[in-house]
Parts: sequence; C-alpha cells; structure tokens
Amino acid sequence: MNKECRQPSSHDLRFLKLLARNFPNIATASTEIINLEAILNLPKGTEHFLADLHGEYEAFQHVLRNASGTIKRKVREQFKETLGAREQKELCTLIYYPERKLALVKSEMEDDAELHDWYFITINRLVKVCRDVSSKYTRSKVHKALPADFSYIIQELLHESTTDPNKQGYVDVIVRTIITTGRADDFIIALCYLIQQLTIDMLHILGDVFDRGPAPHKIMDILCTFHNFDIQWGNHDILWMGAAAGNDCCISNVVRIALRYGNLSVLEDGYGINLLPLATFAMDHYDDDECAMFQSRAAVENERQKALIARMHKAIAIIQFKLEAAAIKRHPDFEMDDRLLLHRVDAKRGVINIDGKEYELTDSHFPTVDPNNPYNLSPEEEELVNKLHHSFVSSEKLRKHIDCLFRNGCIYTVVNGNLLFHASMPLNEDGSLKDVSIMGETFHGEALFKRVGSLIRAAYYGSDDKEERNFARDYIWYLWCGKNSPAFDKDKMATFERYFIADKATHKEEKGNYYLLRNDERVIDGILDEFGLKGDFRHIINGHVPVRTIKGENPIKANGKLMVIDGGFSKAYQPETGIAGYTLVYHSRGFQLVQHEPFTSIRRAVEEGQDIKSTNQLVEMTNKRMLVKNTDAGKELISQIKDLQLLLAAFRSGLIPEREFHPITNKR
Repeated sequence: MNKECRQPSSHDLRFLKLLARNFPNIATASTEIINLEAILNLPKGTEHFLADLHGEYEAFQHVLRNASGTIKRKVREQFKETLGAREQKELCTLIYYPERKLALVKSEMEDDAELHDWYFITINRLVKVCRDVSSKYTRSKVHKALPADFSYIIQELLHESTTDPNKQGYVDVIVRTIITTGRADDFIIALCYLIQQLTIDMLHILGDVFDRGPAPHKIMDILCTFHNFDIQWGNHDILWMGAAAGNDCCISNVVRIALRYGNLSVLEDGYGINLLPLATFAMDHYDDDECAMFQSRAAVENERQKALIARMHKAIAIIQFKLEAAAIKRHPDFEMDDRLLLHRVDAKRGVINIDGKEYELTDSHFPTVDPNNPYNLSPEEEELVNKLHHSFVSSEKLRKHIDCLFRNGCIYTVVNGNLLFHASMPLNEDGSLKDVSIMGETFHGEALFKRVGSLIRAAYYGSDDKEERNFARDYIWYLWCGKNSPAFDKDKMATFERYFIADKATHKEEKGNYYLLRNDERVIDGILDEFGLKGDFRHIINGHVPVRTIKGENPIKANGKLMVIDGGFSKAYQPETGIAGYTLVYHSRGFQLVQHEPFTSIRRAVEEGQDIKSTNQLVEMTNKRMLVKNTDAGKELISQIKDLQLLLAAFRSGLIPEREFHPITNKR
C-alpha cells in the first residue's frame, strides 16, 4: 500500500463518509487521484497584475485584450516562420477586437470567394493560437470556458491533429462547413474571446478603479463579468464604497473629484446620480463668483457650462470641508484637527493663519460660510446633502458594482508567494510594524489589515455591534485620507491648501515611513514574514504612488522583493511618470514587467493595427518551469489527494463499504 494511504482514525470517518458521497468506490476515488496528480504537473496559469486604472477604460480594455503583449508573443512564436510582421499584426488585432476587425475586413473584400478564402485561412490560424494558449489547461477546464454554441466544434478542432493526413480532410470539412452555413463571423468572434480568456488565468487589480478617468463604470462592467479576478481595494475604491454606504463625506469627495476632472457623465449617465440640485444651489450662491481655482481639468468648450461646473465644484468643496469637520470632531482619535481650517480664514483680509503663520488666499469669497459658525451647514446645504445622499444610496448600478468589489476583493491578498495590497503598510521610523489604535485597541501588520477590512464591510453591510457600526461609517472616510490608513498613509490630504493657498509649501503631503523605507530589503522581509510568506521567491506587489520613470525611478525595489506597478495608467499622471503605466505578468517561467506607452484609441488599433508600444523587462525568471503543484491551488489539490488516499484505505479495509456509481444517471 502507498505509504500515504495510512489507516484512517475514527476521527476521520465522519469526513470520509461525506467524501464517499462523491467518490463511492475505489474506482472513482482512484480516477480522481490520477486526474489531480496530472493537473499538478501542468504549467501554472498566467497571472496578470494591473494597478491604478483610474477610469481609463480604453487603455484598460486594450491591455486586458492583448494580455500585456502575451497574445502578440504567442502569435509571433506560432507564426514566426510563416507570417510577416504585417500579417501577424492583423491577426493580433482580430483577436483583440473581432467584431470591429471583421467589419473592416469584409468592407474591403471584393467578392464572396475572396472572403471565404480569408475565413478558411484565418480560422485555421486562430485554432493554432487557441491550441497553444489552451495547452497548459486540462480538457475539463478548457471545456468549461468554451462558448456553448461552438463547444463541440472547437473541441474537435483543438484536439485533432492536422499533421495526420487521415484527419486533415476531416478538419478542413469542419472549417468549410462553418463558412458555408454562414456562421464564420460568430465562430471567429467566439474563438477570439476564448483565446483572450485562456491567455489570462487570473487577473489581479491592485486598487483604484475609480476617479480621474472618464469611465470607471465601464471598467467595472467588464470586471464584474470577468472569468477570474480579485481586487485589493485602493483609497479611491474605498471612497466610492463609502459613498455607496451613505457616508456624506465620501459622497461630497466623489462629486468634487468628478467635477475637478470633468467626469460628470460617470455620475449622471453611469450611475444615475442627480446633480441638478447641486447645479441649482451653485447658481443661487456662487453666480457672481469666477471660481478661478475650481476650473475643470477637462476641456469644456461651452463657456456657460464651464462656469457652471466651476461653481458646482466650489460649492461641493465647501460642503465637503464642513462635513469632514463634523466627522473629525466626532472622532478625536482620528487626530485630524489640523484639517479644521475654515475657522482660520480671515475673508476680509484675504488671509489664513496656520500654526501662527499667515498665508495669502487665492480665493476669499465664502458666501455660504458663517464666520461665527464656519462648520455649520446652511439649511440649503443640508437639503442638498440629503438629496445627494438619497441619490447615491438609491443607485442600483452603483450598488451592483460595489457588491462586486466586496465579493471579489479585500484590503489585501496573499497568493502564490506574493503579498498584494494597494498602498502601504504603516511602519515606525526603524521599519518595524506600527501599532495603530482603532476603537481603543491596537493593531499592526496582518491584524491591522484584517481589522480594516472588517470595518469597511461593517460600514457597508452593517454590524450587530451598534458602536462598531457607527464607528465604521466614519472610519471608511478616514481610510480615504487618514494618516494611519494603509490605503493612504500620508500626514494629510492637502485639499484645502491646493484650492485656497498659493504657497506650494503648504500643499506638500509627507509620506509615511513605508514609502521612505520600501527599498530596504530588511524592511520588506519583515513585512513578508508578518504575513507568513516563506522562501526565496516572495514579493510585495502594490501601486498607489506613481513611479516617476521619466526621472529614472525604478519600479523594482528591495533587491527585487517589491514591485510597484503604478506607472501612470491615468492620463492625469502621465506627465509626471513619462509612460502610460506598468503591468506585471507572472507565467510559468517567472515575472515579466511590461512598460506601456500611451494608448491612442480603439479606432486606430482596429483600422491601423496600432497596438500599445510596450517594453518587456524580465524581473525574475526560474530555471525550471513552475507547475500547478508550486501554487496555492496546487497545495489544495495535494491536500485533496491525501484525503482521497485515506478514503481508498477506508474502502480497502472495509471501514467504509463501496457503492456503485452510475455516470449516465449520476445516481450512486
């Protein structure tokens, strides 16, 4: 008997009897062991890491469709001897955007015979690519990914050899019949999307889907239907989660940022948020105000609309400062009294006094601020806040997307030897884990992350503990901008200063110790130890702070143990970074960092075959190909094999009687 097949104890029997419901005899249990052992020796699936998408829907969609250049590499490897660069590019574009490329190709064809020849050649090429990307998976896993309409046909094409002369005619007839029955377009589209899906086994989003860019809601539509993804919430995601939970500080910030970047369509069209009450309020109270510091960063051609957006922007900013002041006063433990600035304003003299020093204001018009009670909302402001609150908590589309973030995300994830989180780990000056006080208890490291994650959920879903529920509703806003927030970790968010004080010294936000020490291998090792990661190949992967490549900053830090992949996906950051983002690919040979140039448009990608220009950098390659057995999923499979071996021992010893299994009726 196999040495692993030890005799089960009486303690095991209850579990084994349950397992025997699925595997009722030696034959079925043995077959499953053989199947799992085979899976363990397949190459590990490709993991794809993206961070700080910030609403850049077109660039995100393209990087996802081309798998950061992985599909281009597969096509090149498959056809390097038979296709030129132009034909390879055409095939790649078809795989990325099958519907659009098909329409373009058909418009250029002169007759049906020419089109049929193109169909025949193209389908055969796509099958070769699909066969390559599916080779690291079991037939069962590929079968589950197949489109229902073409499942049988694709299976036949993938698993029949075209080098066998007896099979070549069979394959050719299948392809020609697809064409003559008028299903070629549908088949090509299905095959292209299958290639995309099989190229990426797991997608990791390291936070910040929302804000700045024009279409975070469209990114969320894609993610919520993606076959396998997780997300480590960023501070911008948490802000939107707080808004959906009904936190008014979060709501005002979300609206302000949308106005700042000219993304009103995200709120109005994407989520059905009614901004008319804000527009009316702004016209009533700021109609004679130029609001020069509140001009949108987006180009607005209509001057009246441009002026209105600026006034709405200023109106919600003032409301935000008042709402935040109330939260700060409710929670002295947040230690954010330095963010109470409205009472320091001397509007008549046009100055503000901070820490005994006077600064000139860029704007001293505060029509809704009562100098005697500067943090009180006016009745009109209070009514506006209530209307915005109702609009956010009533948005079905927003709730659907936030529910998706909760189902597929957390503040951190540990997977395959990698610790993933968006921003920071609070540290002391010496690099040790910082104790952070939350509701009278202190937490650090993994315990801090877990406590933060539980409070975010409590803010949205509620809690049986009334004190925790009330605290969580404010704490979710603190995570957006608080100095001990692992999603932020700076001494302040200088929103007021950037709007109202010309002296840029006041705009500076001092980063936490993690950002100062993250190139120290000893510090990173300490964090990895805290999360139980062992071995030579362990890493932290995060984003949040753009890597200024243009100034020579390296995204690979701490001797390769930390990878920062925020390289400017957001167009707002690209002047600072000099590139259009990093993505990270982790395949069976190791890590590959991909540096991207700015993406132009989907139209140019389709019509001109213009792909994102990307530069690959090998970060860490292994001598031996990584297999499923080397992954977290592999460890789970090994555990299942051991359980099945115990079940075999129980069958053979007579402790559990075997039963028949009828595969056709699925009855045992």
